Amino acid sequence: MSEPTKPTFLVDAYANPVLVRIDGRASFANSGGLRDFFAEMLKHGHKSFVVDFKDCTSMDSTFLGVLAGAALELRRQQPPGTLTLVRVGERNLELIRNLGLHRLATVDAGSFQMNFRGGTTGLDTRAKSEIENARLVLEAHENLVSADAANAAKFQDVLAFLRNRVESR
Repeated sequence: MSEPTKPTFLVDAYANPVLVRIDGRASFANSGGLRDFFAEMLKHGHKSFVVDFKDCTSMDSTFLGVLAGAALELRRQQPPGTLTLVRVGERNLELIRNLGLHRLATVDAGSFQMNFRGGTTGLDTRAKSEIENARLVLEAHENLVSADAANAAKFQDVLAFLRNRVESR
């Protein structure tokens, strides 16, 4: 019997701001649950989020696209909401800047004080179907292009492939 995998995203949905802590690798394989969490929190009126990168070992463009999508949606709220990325290490900060997320979210690379007093809950990161994953990755990369037009050239091949994949279904 295999051990259950430890959740990558730990959340405190009752905190204000809502807290999300990354524990490990944030990638296309587990970002769907985070996207759904942001959507659910927005639906319930939450407009302020803090994402803690202290224990984030690595991340990919799909995860960053999910963050971009959340930041873009928060900007559309009345009044606009906020997304703050904290305790971002040097390598992760470089990726965030390269893709233009620093223009959508507040980024604090210092020692931002985090308080998970209310406890944390692991997000469900169950495996999705191939087409669900393709839609997630496509949406995330479209968000990155919305965040910074220069990303269109970086991801044009990925976007073309995924659009073809999703439309053929």
